[in-house]
Amino acid sequence: MAEAWARVEAWLCEYAPASAALLRSPAGEEEIAALEEEIGLRLPPVLRAWYRLHDGAIGSWPEDAIEEWAVAGWLPMHRTWLRLEEVKRLYLTQVQDWEREPGLIPIACNPGDGWYGLYLDAREGEPTYGNLGTWAVDQESEPLPGGTDGWPLADWLEATAAALEERRCLRMPDGTENIHETPVLNRGGLDWVHARTGVEDGMRRLTDL
Repeated sequence: MAEAWARVEAWLCEYAPASAALLRSPAGEEEIAALEEEIGLRLPPVLRAWYRLHDGAIGSWPEDAIEEWAVAGWLPMHRTWLRLEEVKRLYLTQVQDWEREPGLIPIACNPGDGWYGLYLDAREGEPTYGNLGTWAVDQESEPLPGGTDGWPLADWLEATAAALEERRCLRMPDGTENIHETPVLNRGGLDWVHARTGVEDGMRRLTDL
């Protein structure tokens, strides 16, 4: 995971500095332990390790002061990485208010809202443990890709790094290309769009680098 993430972060710093600037300082062990106590779950080791690198990123809520919100959706599916405070808030909301199954920890969401995002399965003993899935306010959570046991975080970050470095769309675990997740530069940051999306003002395709 650390190696794959280092490649993603290095790419952001070189080509999408506006997105890289949103990354927060590392989360401390005390902060991670406090979250685990408050939500009643132990984070999978891979997720603990990721948060020890950064406590997520700025860009999850409208209150965040971002001049260009286009640079905040730098993870595939136009998601941003939740900081621990938001992980707690969203997890408790989903379990208590939405009555969702416990154990699915939200780790990313659409920039500026908490309606759609990604989770990591923290249910020890389940075949989906440590794998990614999708959540939404208006539909049930499900593994990513659907119909599978999910996508391990380290493998997903590896696939993200490869897509950026090779300037192509994201490849799914079975090797198929997901043209819906094509990286572009947008106003100094990274964004993900459909391959057939027209180049908008301030947007550059990676093949033009």
